[in-house]
Amino acid sequence: MIELWHCHNTRSLRVLWALKEMKLEYKLNSLPFPPRFLAKPYLETNPLGTVPFLKDGDSTLTESSAMLLYLAERYQQTDFSLPVDHPEYGAYLNWLFSSDATLTFPQTLVLRYSQFEQPERQQPQVVKDYAIWYLARLKRLNLHLENNAFLVANKFTIADISVGYALYLGELLGLAPHYQPQTRAYLQKLKSRAGFIAIKDEGEKISNYTIKPVDIG
Repeated sequence: MIELWHCHNTRSLRVLWALKEMKLEYKLNSLPFPPRFLAKPYLETNPLGTVPFLKDGDSTLTESSAMLLYLAERYQQTDFSLPVDHPEYGAYLNWLFSSDATLTFPQTLVLRYSQFEQPERQQPQVVKDYAIWYLARLKRLNLHLENNAFLVANKFTIADISVGYALYLGELLGLAPHYQPQTRAYLQKLKSRAGFIAIKDEGEKISNYTIKPVDIG
């Protein structure tokens, strides 16, 4: 059986959301954040101490976007993916992986220097700069959503889950008021899906932190 290690509102939400949408059986292990400090036995499972961590038979994965692709291909989830011969397959992969490389990368710096570091090490200017950088990196998505309901093939795919999480994290950081109207509407559409609603609070009861909004003026 698929086994997933998860912390509330972290990138593991992507994988949990996909599992629910795909109606796959899984075992969920919810952890406090950060697990490398607050759930030491977890290091025996994943020496990095990061989440998500997915185990499926002999396969183990540590990257959330790779997990989405693995689940879609390993379990032939054609409703949520595109075949390699589809004309939009390249765009599908690009959206899937740009969600981390382009979008959540600046968000991690916002989180670190606004709330994860000790007060004396927090950096308000870094927070503001990288929050603005994140919003600037939405330009391509904003343009795409002017004329498209989803990222590829006019249907909901794992690419939407991957990018949708980045937008949701931005919302938790208080940045959604800066989203363009079509991007806010897209996020709300994703959040209204039954799969997202079913899993969004998983792990909250044992979570020891809440993401706080940041002020960028």
